[in-house]
Formats: sequence, structure tokens, C-alpha cells
Amino acid sequence: MAVPAGVDLAGLYVELSYVDAVQERRRRPLLDCVTARFEDAAPVRPFRWSRGERHFSGWYWAATTGQHVGFESWLERDRLLLMDFDPRVAGIASQPFWLHWHDGLRERRHAPDYFVRRVDGSAVVIDVRADERIEPKDVEAFEATRVACTQAGWGFQRVGAPEAVLLANVRWLSRYRHPRCLHRTAADRLREIFATPGPLLPGADAAGDRLATLPALFHLLWLQELVAQDLSVQLLGPRTMVGRVGRDGH
Repeated sequence: MAVPAGVDLAGLYVELSYVDAVQERRRRPLLDCVTARFEDAAPVRPFRWSRGERHFSGWYWAATTGQHVGFESWLERDRLLLMDFDPRVAGIASQPFWLHWHDGLRERRHAPDYFVRRVDGSAVVIDVRADERIEPKDVEAFEATRVACTQAGWGFQRVGAPEAVLLANVRWLSRYRHPRCLHRTAADRLREIFATPGPLLPGADAAGDRLATLPALFHLLWLQELVAQDLSVQLLGPRTMVGRVGRDGH
């Protein structure tokens, strides 16, 4: 979908408004903000819950940061869950700033859904919107965000609905994302057993009592210290092949 006619984003000048570390609102030129730690920023607008609303807002506890991150729809929640599962991600903030720009016709602003800091220090701004729900004004906002991110040296992604099987598997593993699930004796034994790839449930049984080994196993799979085969293709089950990272194609 193209940017609406009459909208000129060439030479786009962008300012950011955000909440700083002492909870004061700031507005500065984009290029003065490129080194800011927006992965630690407070949301620039509140998350509201109202009876009869079409969307669903809430807070998700991210194992990556040990902090709660907001979302405004089930789709945003699902994408947030996948970001939390991604080992390349080091920090996540929701609604980290407003982008302000002039499209040649009027003043515009847009609050991207997420700011992600990766472990290599790079940054990605993410907007979440299902393909069928993108309107012309959204196209403009996403393109302005992409241009602004290019100027700042950040990546930009507009993502929609995730793969259903992958999401179902990650959603299951997310139940075991908290460190309390890691029984250390069981985890050590699981690492030994799955040094040679094998089926999930027999390996868990070989490590000891399922009450201790299965939560530890799912936690190690969440951390991707152990890797399950074809998470995007088939649902986790007793015969799913599990192995150590870097072993036998895993």
C-alpha cells in the first residue's frame, strides 16, 4: 500500500517526545536522541481497560528484563511474547515515544508500539498491526517511522499475525519462563542427556521425576539452551526431538 497522494516525506524532520528518567516529559529533535536508552523508557500514554472496548490492554511480565511491558491488543501481546523468547533481544519498552512530523499538509504524530534493544547494541522500532487493518493513515505513519528510524540508525519492522504453530509452542514455553522453574540438579542432568539429541519425554524421564524435570526442561527450551526441532512446523509433544545448541544441526 502506497503513501497517500499529497503526502511528502522527503527530507522528513522528526522530533521525539518522551518521559525521561525523572518522569518529566521532554521533546527534542530525533537526531539528539539516537543514543537514549528508550528500552528503559516509560510509556508515553497510559494503557486503559474499559468495558465494551474492541481491544484488550494489559501487562506482560518479560523474562528478558524482569519487568512488566504493556500491550494494547492480543496481537501486540503475542508479538511481545515472541520478542521475549528471542535470544537476540536484551530490552523491550512499549509506547516509548511520540514521533512528531509535518507531512506537508498538517502536523502528525505516532507512538510506535515497541522499542527493542538487541544484545549487540542495535535497536529496532516495531509497530504491530494486522495486514487487513492497515488504513491509509497507518501507511503514512509507518513510512514516516521507517524514514525516521533510518535517520537514527535504528531498524524498523511492521509486523502482523505470527505463525500459529510457532506462537502456540512459545506460548506453552512461556508458562515456564520464570527462573523459579529451573531445578538446577534436574537442569544439569537434562543438559547431559540432551547432549545427544533425543525425544522430549523419554529424556525428561531419564533425568528423574517429571515433576522436577519437565519444568526445568521447558525452562531450558525457553532459554534456548536446549532446542526443540521444528517449533514453527509442529506442536511440542512427547516425541519432539530436543538437543543442545550446535549439536547435530540444532
